[in-house]
Amino acid sequence: MTGTESASLITREAVLHGLYEAAELEHNLMCTYLYAAFSLKDGEADGLDREETEAVGRWRRRLIGIAIEEMGHLAAVWNITAALGGAPRFGRTNFPLDPGYLPAGIVVKLAPFTPETLQHFVFLERPRGCAEADGEGFAYERNYSRGSNQRRLTPMGLNYDTVGDFYVALSEGLRGLVARYGERDTFAGDPALQLSPHEIDLMGAKPVICLKTAIAAFDAIVVQGEGAPSDSADSHYQKFVAIRDEFRTLLAKNPAFIPAFAAATNPVLRRPPRPEGRVWLENPDAVDAVDLANASYGLMLRLLGYAFALRGPSAEKALSVDLAIGLMRAVVPLAERAARLPAGPSNPHCHAGMSFTALRDNSPLPPGRAARRFFVERFAQLAEAGEGLRTCGDPRALAAAHQLTSLAKRVSQGFDLSPTAPNVAAVANGAQNPGGVQASNRAPAANDAQAANDPNSTPAPTVLNGVETVIGTKMELSFETKRCIHARFCVTGAPDVFLANVQGPWIHPDAMEVQRVVEVAHACPSGAIRYRRLDGVRDETAPPVNLAGVREAGPYAFRGQLQIDGEPQAFRATLCRCGASRNKPFCDGSHHEVGFTATGEPLSGKTDMLPVRDGILAIDPELNGPLAVRGNLEITSGTGRVIARVVTARLCRCGGSSTKPFCDGTHTRIGFKSTNEEPV
Repeated sequence: MTGTESASLITREAVLHGLYEAAELEHNLMCTYLYAAFSLKDGEADGLDREETEAVGRWRRRLIGIAIEEMGHLAAVWNITAALGGAPRFGRTNFPLDPGYLPAGIVVKLAPFTPETLQHFVFLERPRGCAEADGEGFAYERNYSRGSNQRRLTPMGLNYDTVGDFYVALSEGLRGLVARYGERDTFAGDPALQLSPHEIDLMGAKPVICLKTAIAAFDAIVVQGEGAPSDSADSHYQKFVAIRDEFRTLLAKNPAFIPAFAAATNPVLRRPPRPEGRVWLENPDAVDAVDLANASYGLMLRLLGYAFALRGPSAEKALSVDLAIGLMRAVVPLAERAARLPAGPSNPHCHAGMSFTALRDNSPLPPGRAARRFFVERFAQLAEAGEGLRTCGDPRALAAAHQLTSLAKRVSQGFDLSPTAPNVAAVANGAQNPGGVQASNRAPAANDAQAANDPNSTPAPTVLNGVETVIGTKMELSFETKRCIHARFCVTGAPDVFLANVQGPWIHPDAMEVQRVVEVAHACPSGAIRYRRLDGVRDETAPPVNLAGVREAGPYAFRGQLQIDGEPQAFRATLCRCGASRNKPFCDGSHHEVGFTATGEPLSGKTDMLPVRDGILAIDPELNGPLAVRGNLEITSGTGRVIARVVTARLCRCGGSSTKPFCDGTHTRIGFKSTNEEPV
C-alpha cells in the first residue's frame, strides 16, 4: 500500500467507510471458513479410516474456532465504528463477491474443503512479505486498482495486498483523526452501544474509548490472523499451514483420501441471471435445509445489529446476543445436512451447500416494541419450518428443529410485547414473578379452616406438576422430588417438619417456629424446598451475591436470581456437571452411580472484584453442550474460596473437560448428549 493511499483516510467519513469494509471482510472470511468446515466428512461411515477421522475432526474444530475468532474481529471493528459515532450493520453482497468489491488479490467465494481451498485460506491470512501463492481456481478474473491518487471528498476503496496492510492504513487514519480533533471528539460515540463482556465472551468485545484501545484492537486482529512474528503457532496463518501439512501427510499414505463432500462452489437458491461460477440448487430437500439455514443466519445478523442499537449493559442487549448465538447452533446442522445432499439434476457432479444469502436491508431495527414483535414472529416462523423437517429422519434436521423450537420459546418469554413495555426484557428483569417462586394454583382444601384452628393437624398435601405442597397456618411449604439431591439439611435441621422414612404425610409446616423453617429452606442447595409465607412477612429474596459452588465430585450449587433455559426459577439450584443426570440440567444424584470424580478445589483464575455482584443470572444449557452462563457470578470452591469472578462463562456439564469447571470442547469429542432433550 502506498503512502498516498494511506493518506486518503483523512476524514471521519473515509475512516468509517474503511471500517465498514473491514467488517465485511471479516464477515466474508468467517462465512468461507464455516462453509469449508460444513463440508467435512464425519468419520468411518463416510469412508475415512481411524487416523483420517481423527484428523478431519481436528480440522473441523480448528476451522470453526477460527471462524469464531473472525467473529471477534468483527465485534472489535464494530466497537471502533460505534466509538466514532457510526451505526454498525452486518451487510455485504452475495457470494461470490464481484470484482471491485475488494482488492483484486482478495477473492472471496464459497468452496468445499479441498487442497486448493486450504491453500487459498493460507494465502488470505499470509503475513506481509510472505511468498505463499493463492489456491488454484481462486485467481482474480482480471487485475485492477482501486482508489485514486487524488484526494477526494467521496470515500473510495483502498488497495492492499494483505489484511494486515489494510489495518495498518486504518490505524493511520485513526491517528490522523485524533491529531486533528483530539481523542475526546474523535471517539465521541456512546460507549454503551458497544458489545462488551457483559453480552459475549469474545476477544473483540472490549470497550473502545480512546486511540490506544482502538489501535490495540487492530493489532490483536493482525496478530491473531497473520501472527507476530509470522511463526506464531496460534495465528490463523500457522493453523492453516499445520492443517495443510497434515493433509499432505495423509494424502501420501492414502492418495484416495478425500476429507470432504463435494459441496457446491457458490450455491444459489434461484436460477442465477449470471450462472458463471454458481450452482443452482434444485433438490427440494436441500433447498429446504438451505432456505431455513439462510433465514436463521439472516435473523442472527439482525439480532447482532439490534444489540449494537441498544444501550448496555442491559438484559435486552444480552438476550439479543444470546439468541443470535443460539441461531448459529441451528445453522450448523442445517448447513452440514445441505452439504450431504445432491444439488440437483442440473449439477449432478456436486452436493448442495448453504449459500449465506444476505438480506437486502441489514440496518439495525429501531429499539422498542416493534422490533421485539418482529423477533418473536420471526422465531415462530423458523420454528414452524424446523418442525417440517422432522419427518426426514436426519439427526441434523432434528437437532436444528429442536434448537429453533427452544429459541422460539425463549424469545417469547424474554421479550415483553405489552404496549407499555420498556426497552428491556421483562423476564430478565424479574418483572414476571420477581420472587422466582411460582404461586400456588391449589384451590382451598376443605380442611384448611380446621387446620387454621387446630395447630396440631396437618392439611393433606396437594401435588401439582411434581411439586408437593402443604399449607400450614403461617407458611406454605413445597417440595419438588426431581430437584432433590439428598443434602439432608431438611431432615437434620428440621426433623419435626420433614419426617424421614415415614408412611403418609411427611411435611408438617407448623411443627417448628416459622423463621427456623425458613432458615432450613434457605440451606436447601437444590431449591427442592420452597416456601410462601402467610404471616405477612416477606418471602425469600435474591441473595446479595450470585454464587456457583463447585462441589467435590458433584454438581454446581447456584444461588442467585436464576433464569434457567429462559424460565424464572427459585433462588437455589444444583445443576449437573457429571453428564449422567436423567433430569438435566438439574442434578439427580447420578454422579454417585457413575463414580464421577472431579475436584471441588480447582485453581483460581481471574478474581477481580465485579462492580455489581447480584442481578439476573441466566443459565442456558446448550444443546449437547455446556451451561452458558450470563450475569454477575462468583464461582467458588467447595470450601468457599473464590475460583473466578465472571460476567459470562461456559461451564462443563459433560464431565470430561480438562479445564473444569470451564468447558474446553470435550463434549463434542466424546459425543455428549443432552438426554433430557430430543436424541440427536
